[in-house]
Amino acid sequence: MTGRLEGKVAIVTGAGSGIGRATAKLFAAEGAKVVVADLDGQDSTAAEIGTAALPFRADAGSDEDVQDLVQAALAKFGGLHIMFANAGVSGGLASIFEQTAEDWERILRVNLIGPFLAIKHAAPALKERGGGSIICTASVAGLRAGAGGPAYSASKAGVINLVQVASTQLAGAKIRVNAICPGLIETGMTRSVYEWARASGKESRLGHLNPLKRGGEPEEIAKAALFLASDEASYVNGHALVVDGGLSISHPYNHQEYGRTAV
Repeated sequence: MTGRLEGKVAIVTGAGSGIGRATAKLFAAEGAKVVVADLDGQDSTAAEIGTAALPFRADAGSDEDVQDLVQAALAKFGGLHIMFANAGVSGGLASIFEQTAEDWERILRVNLIGPFLAIKHAAPALKERGGGSIICTASVAGLRAGAGGPAYSASKAGVINLVQVASTQLAGAKIRVNAICPGLIETGMTRSVYEWARASGKESRLGHLNPLKRGGEPEEIAKAALFLASDEASYVNGHALVVDGGLSISHPYNHQEYGRTAV
């Protein structure tokens, strides 16, 4: 039995750890050749995968780097079918009144300009191969307030709108563009939260605001990415797939723990 991505070539950004690493490994296990892109950790992820992986050091928010990344996939594997624009940064939970313009520029460059560049440079290569799938990591923080810092939340809301616009502008190209909106997932980005909870004996409270009463694992988001990358999602386009244990159905909000600074 062949894998769900047999014969496909994929790029995964932010693949040095967390969701990106889990997805790169799953894509490869399902038959894909994978370009493993990140600023750090890409070599170790590729080593875990083996000959089906090409490590590539790239800044997801750099126009030149993303162009080179796509060209590397074409040169090494002869084509491109899947682009997973997953790289992102958190920026912390400082309020609007504590963040600077420089904070916003840094976060938006990676989280929103990065997916824009991925779409811009991957789409022609996907069209050349007869179509394909572009997936962008958004967040439940992009759906409504209460799940992330201001710049982070705004950047992820932008990603959700970006995939809608891109899917429209790629009409007729047989390229599907979708987003994934993870909830609380244990990754490098959330490590400090998990470490604090465990050190203070509050690990049971991780994810307690969602109906499943737990945080998620990177592999659970990877499985959602696999679905969107595969032909099983052939009629899914311009969609933001929420994978959050049910958190976003209500987004409980503790004003004492979040958004501490007022005007």
